[in-house]
Amino acid sequence: MDMDVKFDEQRAFFSTGLREAEGLEAIEGLDLVPAQFARLRDLSRLRHDFPIVLATSASGAGTVQSLSGLVDEVLREVAPRGMEGERLRKHALRLEREIRARSIAGGTGMLSALWDEAATKVGAPSKENAEEVLRYTAAALKLDGKVIDCDAAMPARFIAHAWEEARATRTQAFRKTVDALVVKLSDILRAAFIHSAAGQTPQALRASVGSARDDEFDFDVMSRLIGRRAPRDELPPARRARIEWALSVLRAQRFYADPKTGSAPGATPFAFRFEDCVAAAAAFRERLPAVVETVKAIAVAELEADGRYDAAHHDAFFQGYGDRALMAEDLALFPDYLVCMVPGRSAAPGNANLMEILSAGFPVKVLVETDDAFEDAPIGAGRFAFGVRSTRLAMTATGLGGVFVLQAPSSNLYALRERIAAGCSHRGPTLFSVYAGAGEPAAGLPSYLTAAAAMPARAFPTFSYNPHAGDNLAARFSFENNPQPEADWPVDALEYSDEDLQRVTEEVAFTFADFALCDRRHVAHFARVPRERWNGFMRPVADWLALSEKEAAECVPYVVAIDAGNRLHRLIVDARLMQAVRSCRLLWHRLQEQGGIHNSHAERLLAHEKASWEMSRRGETAATPPASAEATVAVTAPETPVPARSSGEPWIETARCPSCNECQLINDRMFRYNENKQAFIGDLKAGTYRQMVEAAESCQVSIIHPGKPWDPNETGLEELAERARPFQ
Repeated sequence: MDMDVKFDEQRAFFSTGLREAEGLEAIEGLDLVPAQFARLRDLSRLRHDFPIVLATSASGAGTVQSLSGLVDEVLREVAPRGMEGERLRKHALRLEREIRARSIAGGTGMLSALWDEAATKVGAPSKENAEEVLRYTAAALKLDGKVIDCDAAMPARFIAHAWEEARATRTQAFRKTVDALVVKLSDILRAAFIHSAAGQTPQALRASVGSARDDEFDFDVMSRLIGRRAPRDELPPARRARIEWALSVLRAQRFYADPKTGSAPGATPFAFRFEDCVAAAAAFRERLPAVVETVKAIAVAELEADGRYDAAHHDAFFQGYGDRALMAEDLALFPDYLVCMVPGRSAAPGNANLMEILSAGFPVKVLVETDDAFEDAPIGAGRFAFGVRSTRLAMTATGLGGVFVLQAPSSNLYALRERIAAGCSHRGPTLFSVYAGAGEPAAGLPSYLTAAAAMPARAFPTFSYNPHAGDNLAARFSFENNPQPEADWPVDALEYSDEDLQRVTEEVAFTFADFALCDRRHVAHFARVPRERWNGFMRPVADWLALSEKEAAECVPYVVAIDAGNRLHRLIVDARLMQAVRSCRLLWHRLQEQGGIHNSHAERLLAHEKASWEMSRRGETAATPPASAEATVAVTAPETPVPARSSGEPWIETARCPSCNECQLINDRMFRYNENKQAFIGDLKAGTYRQMVEAAESCQVSIIHPGKPWDPNETGLEELAERARPFQ
């Protein structure tokens, strides 16, 4: 079979997604994964951020720690120098690997228990080694907590843990303020009682002195002596009523339980964690009257404690105080609401108003998890609960105003723990958008690996947006942790042995198509090509995307994959997946601009200034008289001849191009850049004459000459010809 026939089979699959032709094989059941995963199959041997420990003690270095970090801290403290220390380090690293392997296999438990179990196994059959590990390492652990791996349940547990920490901090601040006010108001009432007639009765005096001194005092006589002029109540009735009301509200509030006395009888504390947005919003609205009463009680208590309450002024103010008077700092006194949407729950009716809740400024922290960053459902299938795909949800939320937004795959949450803490402490709504790993991972890939692959593939990049971080986008928007952020796709070296057992090294890009291979739900978009049918028409996905439309039509894109035996395969990709790859790249370009990379505004301004400088320099050169005849000859020497062009053909003075990118912003296929980043005419059929004229009008140095229209059926040609006349 000749090469042309082979290519026709492959091109047919690219266009239709059907593997009916000979030489194209289905990949279902082959357990193929991206070739870049060859060295990552056994995660237990790879030191990385997981498993993590959710600490239950505040005495440690932090509330969340990685197992690797804890082992390193222990060894720094207890491992002696020399051979004895080296033995201990080896034992500890083996112990760490054992705990990690158990965690990946689904084992859970407290760190202390897992540490003891792993130490016993690592030391067997030599009990001395096990005792050594336990003696020198277990005793050095400064915290304990639940050990969890990067599985589907981890993001909700991680975010909930950070939310609880922020809530504990807020609880401590609230209780400190309220407890102090309760003491001050109680002292006012107690002092008024002591100086009143009721406080100077024999019974009251006996209670204040204590029963141990009953034989030393005659409380009846004492009462007659000191109570002759005591008022019945030195507090005015209105003030006493205000203080007693404030005390009753502060003691009975259900937002924070009093650790000393517990909740008021029959009043359990409010719950603040919900499964959907509707329930959280309903609870918030239902509790607004209680919020108003508590805020009023705190304000009244502060004024009364300082003796600054003015009835003539404050009575009217507090009488009209309602939920419309609540400020952001008032709501910041109370716990935030937490909603965790696990994969599959986003489309629930109770979550349909997510955007409304975020834009309304509800004090809510929302975790939205997804296990499908592809979402190739047809339009109208009802998959997109929030009106946008989950991969675009976070970027959409950054435009709502005061919303703290963080997007990341679950594998990156530990690295972003400080930003997660900032999001949980944020005054206002917060959105955590997390990719939890492939819903149906290929070849049993662990969730950590499929989640981690989403970031370099640009399928789920990491970024955060803190609306209160500064006055400009550079301060508010963080683009951290994304590998090779300046490139469309990160490129790494792939080493393998060829048929002659010779080492081969290739630079391979990890694209969205490679990422799609990690999920069994998308295997229909690939077809395996046997090695004997490989040909020059097959191009890597990243290279295929760089081709012109005409060149791309003559080739098919492919990715490289490996099977369980680490044998290399080529898989061609269909058009539908390549459309998703293009869409992913487009979104990545927009995200790059947000992060200050390849910013079109900055590039346009730079090109404008460069063009202005060039024109100014040329003007100065023309105005300077030649110093000699030789200089005159040099200046007037003819430039490189311009290639012959047919009459009316559009052309660009490429040598004068200042690389302003204006024409490429209009149509990057009709206007291309050479190796010097200077424009030339690419594929005329990829654009219209109107775009050509618009590019000529927008060019900073007027080097684009539109020529004549090439499509006589294009509308508005008469007007366009008139607009093009000054540039011909």
